[in-house]
Amino acid sequence: MDFDLSEEQRLLKDSVDGLLANSYDFEQRKKYGAEKDGWSRAVWGKLAEQGLLGLPFAEADGGFGGGAVETMIVMEALGRALVLEPYLATVVLGGGFLRHGGSAAQKQAILPGVIDGSKTLAFAQLEKDSRYDLADVSTTAKRKGDGYVIDGEKFVVLHGDSADTLIVSARTAGGQRDRDGIGLFLVPASAKGVSVKGYPTQDGLRAADITFSGVEVGADAVLGDPAKGLPLMERVVDEARIALCAEAVGAMDESLKATVEYLKTRKQFGVAIGTFQSLQHRAADMFVFLEQARSMAMFAVMAGTVEDAAERANAVAAAKVQIGKSLKFVGQQSIQLHGGIGMTMEAKIGHYFKRLTMIENSFGDTDYHLRRVSERGLI
Repeated sequence: MDFDLSEEQRLLKDSVDGLLANSYDFEQRKKYGAEKDGWSRAVWGKLAEQGLLGLPFAEADGGFGGGAVETMIVMEALGRALVLEPYLATVVLGGGFLRHGGSAAQKQAILPGVIDGSKTLAFAQLEKDSRYDLADVSTTAKRKGDGYVIDGEKFVVLHGDSADTLIVSARTAGGQRDRDGIGLFLVPASAKGVSVKGYPTQDGLRAADITFSGVEVGADAVLGDPAKGLPLMERVVDEARIALCAEAVGAMDESLKATVEYLKTRKQFGVAIGTFQSLQHRAADMFVFLEQARSMAMFAVMAGTVEDAAERANAVAAAKVQIGKSLKFVGQQSIQLHGGIGMTMEAKIGHYFKRLTMIENSFGDTDYHLRRVSERGLI
């Protein structure tokens, strides 16, 4: 099997790497994080200008028809640069729902704004006791005429405080944990009855707790079947997990490079600590874990195109397990090898560790996915 990038994919990689190298060093990242939204609208505009926001969308919808490999290339680059902008929330998650479940009218209304950078999206799914169970939904969407009235609370909505449109999971029928009876709704963030409380997360990104109180939406707000939204949600979340795996590889790659560079320059007893054999062995182990993660990220990317939901879920869970093990080892070792300075806010390496930790806990941590794999008899 050929794992080499095509000429177009190499050009994409060079393009996004070059853009971020010129506009996203650590000091600039601090300034972007201090802006109103917690990220830079100017950088978001540059991503749009290079076509990165329209990359996965069909040409008929104004996009560039890119696939999973192209998304992997972009997410790795975003991971290396510790990008704060809402690419995962808007393009991968929000865009994924529209690509797989949106009607022609919904795509026409929203995707042009996503592609040109004027609109952002957020996925409001997590509830107080749901943890990683996508089917655990207590937020309700009750019929009112041709539309629905949504009531409930969602927590830790990634970039929910700056999103223009929210994609909300809500129960239209059945019990709290039933697989059937879940709908997905496009809700304007400015709609009457929507209350948003934003805050920074540990990795420097932004999230929000959102309350829906008697929020009325029309029938045109429903994504797909209002009682069969869970399969769509599972597919899009699997794609988000794959994207996070790629982002983690980029962050681990940069963490290893920064650690090796530190070992070459930090001196003890008059010599660089990189000359100590035990530290060389630890850096070599970091490299092994990184390459294992890279291989599994590629495996997940290939599996993401599989139509069989069970097969896709199994592959993504296996990838998330290895990514979780690798990022924990690489992240912890990078902090250890930097010594006390690695724990300071001034040291970039600590911010990589925070982002890697958040990735490990997003849409299922290592233990959760290990259980999924073991229950399916794959280990």
